[in-house]
Amino acid sequence: MTALKGEMMDELKKLIREIPDYPKPGILFYDITTLLKDPKGFHSMVDKLCAHYDGREVDVVAGIEARGFIFGPALAYRLGAGFVPIRKPKKLPSKCASVTYQLEYGTDQLDIHEDAVKPGQHVLVCDDLLATGGTAAAAVKLIRQLGGEVVGAAFAVELSFLNGRAKLPGIDVFSLLKYDK
Repeated sequence: MTALKGEMMDELKKLIREIPDYPKPGILFYDITTLLKDPKGFHSMVDKLCAHYDGREVDVVAGIEARGFIFGPALAYRLGAGFVPIRKPKKLPSKCASVTYQLEYGTDQLDIHEDAVKPGQHVLVCDDLLATGGTAAAAVKLIRQLGGEVVGAAFAVELSFLNGRAKLPGIDVFSLLKYDK
């Protein structure tokens, strides 16, 4: 079973385009758009992400802008949950809760509608990529500000060498594809 799982993950990794020196020299960019356009690859990715959360109580999937908007609604649909967007500043029309967080060079902000999550709701945070963990940690903080209970954080890809999981202590972090370089 483990060998079969490894083979399936290798097949999905083959669908991801690797672009050297993007967005700057020395960075290897993992472009998932090539996986997304492949029907079998995209379906397999969503199926495997959902399988990890089958049987768990998930009321809402919170997708982080922008690529969390690709996987989040698909997960929400399959898990019988609602979907809420976590956006960059000034993108949501109603009253928002916000959190500012540190980037490698500066700060950024995430917003969510104040009524997006009700106290006690079980929330799955979703994004395409877990790198340093700062954005995911900020999203978790937003959910908790609203009284939501974070039941997990799902990612299509994880750059494990950046140790982003360390910024999500006590959370069930699940990533389907891991890269160690």
